[in-house]
Amino acid sequence: MIPDFRAEEERLRQGGGATAIARQHAKGRLTARERLARLLDDPNDWFELGLWAAWNMYTEWGGAPAAGVITGIGRVAQHHVLVIANDATVKAGAFFPMTVKKVLRAQRIAREQHLPLLYLVDSAGVFLPLQDEVFPDEDDFGRIFRNNAVFSAEGLPQIAAIMGNCVAGGAYLPVLCDTLLMTEGSGLYLAGPALVKAAIGQVVDSETLGGARMHAAISGTIDFREPDDITCIARLRRLVANLPADPPFTPVSDRPFDAEPFTQPEYDVRDLLACILDPDAPFDEYKAEYGQTLVCGFARLAGQPIGIVANQRKRVKPADGPIQFGGVIYVDSADKAARFVMDCNQMRLPIMFLQNVNGFMVGREAEQAGIIRAGAKLVNVIANSVVPKITLITGGSFGAGNYALCGKAFDPRFIFAWPTAQYAVMGGEQAADTLLDIQVQALQRAGRTPDATELEQLRQQVRQAYAQQMDVRYAAARLWVDAIIRPEQTRSVLALAVQLALRPQHRPLSSFRTGVLQV
Repeated sequence: MIPDFRAEEERLRQGGGATAIARQHAKGRLTARERLARLLDDPNDWFELGLWAAWNMYTEWGGAPAAGVITGIGRVAQHHVLVIANDATVKAGAFFPMTVKKVLRAQRIAREQHLPLLYLVDSAGVFLPLQDEVFPDEDDFGRIFRNNAVFSAEGLPQIAAIMGNCVAGGAYLPVLCDTLLMTEGSGLYLAGPALVKAAIGQVVDSETLGGARMHAAISGTIDFREPDDITCIARLRRLVANLPADPPFTPVSDRPFDAEPFTQPEYDVRDLLACILDPDAPFDEYKAEYGQTLVCGFARLAGQPIGIVANQRKRVKPADGPIQFGGVIYVDSADKAARFVMDCNQMRLPIMFLQNVNGFMVGREAEQAGIIRAGAKLVNVIANSVVPKITLITGGSFGAGNYALCGKAFDPRFIFAWPTAQYAVMGGEQAADTLLDIQVQALQRAGRTPDATELEQLRQQVRQAYAQQMDVRYAAARLWVDAIIRPEQTRSVLALAVQLALRPQHRPLSSFRTGVLQV
């Protein structure tokens, strides 16, 4: 059965809840999602990224739904853009560690797809109780501002609109953008009135220190002063309309299909591909009779030619040798997929990976056949690929299989997961048995051997803890996936991802080279 997370997703979209929303309205400000609804051409076309960020994290601080920031892709004035909007209903929009990670991921997606970046700024800055996890490292708060500067130099459009607080180090973000708007009643300063008084004894009000009128007329920091959120968003839309025209985009409708068969242990992955790919273009399967536990081939999605690498879940019989288990990568399938990935790079075709993988084959025969060598070859060519890569996880994503089929560590442009996806270094039963053995051995070394009842209690505890970590929401909370999508959304989401990934095609791809391949 496929879990339905929609009710929980709706709760996440409420941010800090009704009381916090009322406080935002009392200040004469819209909430982040209300701003988005006015900004976008069609709010129904909004594709949110990182909604589950920080899920069940920071509970000692009351939680941080969606990490207190909204990120996603939509159309503004007929231009695809990436929007980063602080949610002031969540701890005044303060930055938690996962907030930083989410913003950095959004910036990376925008850069790789050459999407204009719009920042809707309304943040109190760093969440001070966790400042040591937010402030100093290369992938912490400062990296956001470094990216602002680098993107500007590269010609990636960035527009910021301050519609609330913008204080301390966070003040650099909008000022490092190309164009800056600010509403009346907002504040932009390195230190607020209270801190200024404490630091230098100066008494100054917020408006004189860093209000919109001051920055428009005296400091000259902002480009446009707006009376309120509504006029600010209207101006923002007009500014986006001035950008170069968007590349052509082909809308793709989903085709309803019964996803339940594809959650079973065994199925033919070609049947799933038929539900996703363009129906009027054939699937040209590559080396169909060889290395059958990975299905590779050329297809089209939204009219765009792409390469496919997908786990075959049913058992297969090679021409020579014993039956092979579905979802397992063998020497022949790893060799085939490596060669196919190289061909896609030669042809400059984006590659889509469909993961439902148990891992690589183990045992004496596999080791003697060179499973490590074959796996290393596949990892090498994926790591060095220069074409866009997109990954969908429908079931298990275990161990080195995650790496070999373009997991998060291998730079997919986008990585999506069904609610049935599971992340772990190994399957649940194997891991539970291994962890249980470790615990029992530790007890025995301490001079105590657990009886049957205690052993069963330990087993259940280990299984429950491991199951929680395999939950796809646990992965999404840590941004190991960009979005959890329902199976019936798969075709349209992947079509959007493919077309966005091809946006920078006017920029030449790097030459494709691999490292040393063990043969």
